[in-house]
Amino acid sequence: MHVGTCQITLQLYDVDSIKAKRRILKPVLSRLPKEFNISAAEVDHNDVWRTAVIGLAVVGNDVAKLHARLEKAVAWIERQRLDASVEDYSIEFR
Repeated sequence: MHVGTCQITLQLYDVDSIKAKRRILKPVLSRLPKEFNISAAEVDHNDVWRTAVIGLAVVGNDVAKLHARLEKAVAWIERQRLDASVEDYSIEFR
């Protein structure tokens, strides 16, 4: 069994409050599990308006397939959210 994690740092545009930040993140965090069968949560910079850090986690037997799923999730975020850009991301396995 392998556990894959991905940490994604997002830069948010036109955000002037925590409420506006949540309006961007909530749809992303609710759709990722449905689209990719992964767990997703905001894991850092909770009180910073224009920056968000999202954590993804997935469990499986094939590291290559898990890595591909996490990469596709990052690409999906980049395509779906024009009001946010992926600044950085990292993928690890345990």
